[in-house]
Amino acid sequence: MISSGPGAGGVAEPIGANPAAAPADPPLPRFPIDVATPDIAAWIEGNIGIAGVTSIESGRPGPHVCITALTHGNEIAGAVVLDRLLRAWRVGTGPNPRRGRLTLAFVNLAAFARFDPANPTMSRFADEDFNRLWDPSLLDGSRRSSELDRARVLRPLIDDVDVLLDLHSMLWPSDPLILCGPSDRGRALALGIGTPALVVADHGHTTGPRLIDYPRFTDPARSARAVLVEAGQHWQAATIDTAQAAVTGLLRHLRLVDAPAPASTCRVAEVTETITAGARPFSFVQPYRGGSVVPRAGTLIGHDGTREVRTQYDDCLLVMPSLRPSRGHTVIRLARFV
Repeated sequence: MISSGPGAGGVAEPIGANPAAAPADPPLPRFPIDVATPDIAAWIEGNIGIAGVTSIESGRPGPHVCITALTHGNEIAGAVVLDRLLRAWRVGTGPNPRRGRLTLAFVNLAAFARFDPANPTMSRFADEDFNRLWDPSLLDGSRRSSELDRARVLRPLIDDVDVLLDLHSMLWPSDPLILCGPSDRGRALALGIGTPALVVADHGHTTGPRLIDYPRFTDPARSARAVLVEAGQHWQAATIDTAQAAVTGLLRHLRLVDAPAPASTCRVAEVTETITAGARPFSFVQPYRGGSVVPRAGTLIGHDGTREVRTQYDDCLLVMPSLRPSRGHTVIRLARFV
């Protein structure tokens, strides 16, 4: 095992809402914005009494399926997909589920309201990462923040969901993937969706549980399931296409809509080590792309301060490397194919 960091952190991006942390963050290059910011004003009111949340009832028995976007306010590809689905629903061309209930939710409205294409990394969240708050003791506590308040508003919805797909995107170039958590039912859901073709099983982050780590989805005594799709690089048209394909795959797999099933080509990898940026600077030996496979054990991939970081097994998958890691955030996850 590589012992270069204390555990898992978040996706490495500037902590825009934390002035104390921001000066220590390494500078980022400018990233092209190749998609228009979606106009979701028509969906802010929602139809179930929760802002940004619209539910579509089939009137027939079946699962309650929820698709979330804007868990991070600058990850707009998923919001484009949900906006398209809702516009189609409004004019009667879909998505009308054949059974059960389909809920589409824009999550971090406060952060998204700050999204600026001229400075797109600074609206990841308003006060703190929404996707590190899904611990019941924290949700039941008294601490307040924009994201905690929103999570508490959304919690009754999440407590009613049978299947959840959380749409995300990535800052650094990477092959798209599905994060399924450690549970067998999460892995089965990811394989059923079928796209992206890379499924990565991990144990979340020491900085706090993600939405897919909420006990409703991880408790062995329950049946609800959740996965997170990292659809590609932020603000790229191909990322929208991948997110749309994942949504189609989910609805097909759950028999909410009719759609052709793709050939099963998924590969599964399990994360064995997560390296987190600490006080010592981390540097890669080259600008790795997420999804790259290092063929030989013992290959030097970077330096954690003066410590060499090497692969510990052949065919080591590099999961979402951050080329400018912020302190306390994940540098890279190393995974083995199974």
